[in-house]
Amino acid sequence: MEYEDMTFKIPQESPDYEEQSNFVVKNIEAVIADSIEKNTNKIVLNTSLKLGLPLENINKIAGPMIEAWAAEIFTDVRDDLNNPYHLINVDAQPRLGMADIVLQFKQDETVYTGNVDVKATAGDIPKSGRGPNITSFSRIRTAYVDDPDFMFIILSLKHKVYSVRNEETFLMDGIMEITDYNAYDLKFISDGDISYNPALGSGQIQIKDIHYITYQHRTTWEFCQLLDAKYLRSSRRTMDDWYREATKFKWIKN
Repeated sequence: MEYEDMTFKIPQESPDYEEQSNFVVKNIEAVIADSIEKNTNKIVLNTSLKLGLPLENINKIAGPMIEAWAAEIFTDVRDDLNNPYHLINVDAQPRLGMADIVLQFKQDETVYTGNVDVKATAGDIPKSGRGPNITSFSRIRTAYVDDPDFMFIILSLKHKVYSVRNEETFLMDGIMEITDYNAYDLKFISDGDISYNPALGSGQIQIKDIHYITYQHRTTWEFCQLLDAKYLRSSRRTMDDWYREATKFKWIKN
């Protein structure tokens, strides 16, 4: 049994998918840029700690906090029916969902859906942003077969954390400030920037360094083949393992 002998279900994306992706990514980044410019890019944590937050461990809670902040920022934009970003719907996803937020943008009479995975990285921690888990191999592989126009956006939000004294309580308030951002369509991230970790279920797709990413435009089918290659190159995976996943999730024809 060889990979080349399989009869694949080959997804065919829309001819203008790349334009759709560029439109969604551009507007996501514009929303975050506007928040930074308007100084609405801070999360204030009021605590009873006289010495402030333990900054050496703050990255352990930063992720969920920044995900919640992003959902609120996009929701505030959506509530303005005349917002310049064409954002019409925001749907925060369950904790174990593939994406953190689903955003819908409307251009003319067409609606584009971006499934957004928010990644918080600390600007003052050297290795922050290296090798983050993005999504399950089988889950994302199946998503592209089920919907060739599936758009999975990684929103990288860099932050810094510091403490300031609250003039009313005289206690220290912790501030999480979003300082930089980038949004990427997973399908267009270069081969060299994507890695595969066989741990956990069918394995995890990872980004080697989320701060330094290059683009490589490809079709949905080309990306499915890239995912398969990453999986099969792992010393802990065999063709039998791949075939089991392929038949279970219907990537191949019977």
